[in-house]
Amino acid sequence: MEAAPDIEPHSVMILRHGRLIAAGWWAPYGPDRVQLMYSLSKSFTATAAGLAAAEGLLSLDEPVVSCFPEFAADITDPGSRSILVRHVASMATGHLTDTWSRAVARDPAEPVRGFLLLAPERDPGTVFAYNQSATYTLGAIVQQRAGQPLTEYLRSRLLDPLGIRQAAWLQHPQGRDLGFSGLHVTTDAIARLGQLYLNDGVWNGQRLLPAWWTAEATRPHVSNAAEGWAPDWQQGYGFQFWMSRHGYRGDGAYGQFCLVLPEQDAVIAMTGDTAQMQAVLDAVWEHLLPAFGGNAREEGPADADLRQRLSRLELAPAPGRGRPDTYASAPPRTVFAPLGGSCAAQPSLTAVTLSESAGRVIQLAEDDLSLDLRCAPGRWTISESGAPVPTAVSGGWTDLDTFAIDVAFLELPHHLIVTCSLPGRTFQARWRTTPLYRGPLRSYQAPRT
Repeated sequence: MEAAPDIEPHSVMILRHGRLIAAGWWAPYGPDRVQLMYSLSKSFTATAAGLAAAEGLLSLDEPVVSCFPEFAADITDPGSRSILVRHVASMATGHLTDTWSRAVARDPAEPVRGFLLLAPERDPGTVFAYNQSATYTLGAIVQQRAGQPLTEYLRSRLLDPLGIRQAAWLQHPQGRDLGFSGLHVTTDAIARLGQLYLNDGVWNGQRLLPAWWTAEATRPHVSNAAEGWAPDWQQGYGFQFWMSRHGYRGDGAYGQFCLVLPEQDAVIAMTGDTAQMQAVLDAVWEHLLPAFGGNAREEGPADADLRQRLSRLELAPAPGRGRPDTYASAPPRTVFAPLGGSCAAQPSLTAVTLSESAGRVIQLAEDDLSLDLRCAPGRWTISESGAPVPTAVSGGWTDLDTFAIDVAFLELPHHLIVTCSLPGRTFQARWRTTPLYRGPLRSYQAPRT
């Protein structure tokens, strides 16, 4: 994966027979850093639903509309009224496409109501469509019945027993965790969730999830074969878990993975930044899967080599050098405006200021607020504790007229590349992979409580 130009790995953890056998983080990412899981959040939401079902808070065979009696009278379409909890859990609501944007447009304050007002095109339970509204509704049911957000509900039932200390979820509306995305946890948390499912719901001898739930969640409920889909995205869909050519998984956009391989008694947790998610799975099937076939052996020289390699993982810093001597008499502070009058990639970014009088400081201005970054050539400079947004920055002068930096937002998968041109005092910015949630730069971090 390191050799692939379009795959940037951030972390990997490999568990076999319940033991951690390899783990590594590519600096500037580290083991204690949470990262946005995108749709891998769905598997945590499904786990909350399994816990709620075990407690009798919900039934898979009850109509979704019965969970929200306050607007049941508004839902008159027979198809909508026949959607069951198991249908939203398995993405089989009868809709043929994702409904999230339409549901929010229909009722911004209550997307569940907006979703149920959209009549399904087919009978619920008969077709698959990857549908954010389905997972949102599943999470909303748990939160409605439990009377608390998903993170609070999961704290004593899942997170604390598994030893997951950090977990934060984006909310919409305020007070309701998003469910289908927005969860920020560490790679270790991904690995622990996968091991819990591999153990059929048992952790350290304590049953946390019913065995029937883990079996139901990780088997195909509806076919998702579709022309043009990658091979590992058409093997069937469970309760917020994808079936794979080997085992099953939870996954999130740009390379967040929880792979569970029952035949190999293994779990692989990965985070990264790539649009080539099938290529990541192909690498696992080609390289890791055959290695699980060997017998146990005593530790040898290769293990020491592996530990050393894993301890030195690092993303290559962006190229750049210090201020050219030619500019010794130039102003120590330069303000750059967006080329063309606006920044298409990040409209909230209105100016970039480069100051080199007392250490290199780059200020990214957004309206009346700004993000102050530091940069040194040849390495990543991580924002200090207490900074408004956790970032790592690398780069510098790439020629006499161009200053460029790579800004890694450490709690998201994404990098913002900012290039400043000295002759015109202009800048351009682009995302290497575009965030699925757009907002000001200061919002690109885990929710703070």
